[in-house]
This record gives sequence, structure tokens and C-alpha cells, in this order.
Amino acid sequence: MAHEKKVEEKKAEEKAKKAPARPKAPKKAEPKAAAVPAKAPSAKAEEKPEAPKEAKPPEPKPPEEKPAAAPKQKKKKAEKKTRAFVARGKRKKSVARATIKAGKGLVRFNKMNVSSIPNSYIRDIITEPLRYIGPEANNVDLSVNVNGGGMMGQAQAARTAIANALVLYFDQMNLREKFISIDRSLVIEDTRRVESKKFRGPKARARFQKSYR
Repeated sequence: MAHEKKVEEKKAEEKAKKAPARPKAPKKAEPKAAAVPAKAPSAKAEEKPEAPKEAKPPEPKPPEEKPAAAPKQKKKKAEKKTRAFVARGKRKKSVARATIKAGKGLVRFNKMNVSSIPNSYIRDIITEPLRYIGPEANNVDLSVNVNGGGMMGQAQAARTAIANALVLYFDQMNLREKFISIDRSLVIEDTRRVESKKFRGPKARARFQKSYR
């Protein structure tokens, strides 16, 4: 019996192999779920009036900085160009420097007016060159500074310095030739110097005297 069953099973398998294979039924496509459209915002929600905001007080504006005013420039007065000259004079150990410029005829000797010098002889020595140029002496101011030496040496040094200053200022009057013809020492410095004292006497050449000779 068992043998017959096995034979029948084999026959059934052979029939099944020979029989044409039935086409499989296509699977039915499952309907896709429709996309749910997003809800558009309702017009009512858009039309909702906003709550009134509290009005803030206006902020105070900072004070505007005014531009700094430009400093007023003072009108410069037209400066008159004045001629000025400096001349030198020497006598012994005295050195004088005279400054001449346009003025009213003032003459100063070491910051002191010449007219205040008590010795008239010394005063005449200092102002001697001014007497030779005439009224034009009233159109200039002279200031003389003297250093070193004694009173007479300073007066003669100032005389030479004033004469040289006048020659420079009045260059068209040929004053140098005029001064040399009057007195050469007006414009030419004296080169002489005092001889030094020696140890055997009171002066350079004098000697102490003996009473018993």
C-alpha cells in the first residue's frame, strides 16, 4: 500500500510539471490616501485689529553743537619798512656800537639822552658828527652803547661810531670824504693803545725817585 501511494504521488508531480503555469493575477494597486490640503489662514484671523500700542513720549533731541566760529583775524596794518644800520667805533679800551634809523633827532648814550650829560665838553665830542650834516640830523634817531674804558675814551669811541653810522645811512651824500677832510679820526679808528705799566715805576716809563741823589 505504501508503494502504491508513492507511485501515485510521483505521477501527480509529473502532471503538475507538464501542465502550463497559470499566470499570477496582478496585485491590485492600493488607492493612495489623498493629500490633505493645508488649511489657509482664515481671513477673519487676518482682519483682527491689533491692540493699540501705548504712545511713547518723544525722546528729547540732543542740543545741536554749533560750529566753532573762526577766530577773527585782525587786519594787519601796513608795516612801513624802516632802514636801520649798526656801526662800530673804538678808542683805547672802549668799544661803541651806534644804531641809526629814521626818527626825530634823538641821540641816546647808554640809554640816556645826550642832553642829560653834565659835562658839556664830552657832550660836544659825542655830537660832533651831527653838526656837519645840517638839518637832516633832525630826521634820524641814534642809540649808542659803549663798553669799557674811561669817560673820554667812551666819548671818542661813540663819536667814531656815530660818524660811521651817518656814512651808511646817508650813502648819497659822500660823507666819508667830507669827514676825512675835516678830521680823519671821525671815521677811522685810532689804533693806538696805552703802554702797560712796569714794575719799577708808577707808570709805563716813569721811575720811582730817590731823595738822596
